[in-house]
Amino acid sequence: MIRYTDSTEGIGPGNLAGFFVGWPNPPSQETHLRILEASGEIVLAIDDETGNVVGFVTAVTDGILSAYIPLLEVLPSHQGRGIGHELVRRLLDVLGSLYMVDLACDPEMGSFYGGFGMRPAHAMVIRRYDRQSGAGGEEHEG
Repeated sequence: MIRYTDSTEGIGPGNLAGFFVGWPNPPSQETHLRILEASGEIVLAIDDETGNVVGFVTAVTDGILSAYIPLLEVLPSHQGRGIGHELVRRLLDVLGSLYMVDLACDPEMGSFYGGFGMRPAHAMVIRRYDRQSGAGGEEHEG
């Protein structure tokens, strides 16, 4: 059984194995937990049998006008079960009062996000792959 939560309570780095597949410099499980804890909004999908996170979505938001969804991931072993859809649906419900909710995605994901009423727009990005693991974030810990 999969349950959904908006809290990292009871989640440790050991519950976050297997994410960021194909990333050349993936964040460690410890950094992944820090990302979840620092995000404005999150939704986690947790396998009740193992207590492990099998999917997650994050949002950076001012809580007033806008939000950006930087990460949505479902473990490969759990894909195709509607978990990603449910994560996004729940997050968009939380963000429903905001004027704008943006994300950038690969073109092949357009139809998935279009199902939530999102539409294509032009985006500009910077990618510093040498910092993909979250390196450099430690000096900001407080």
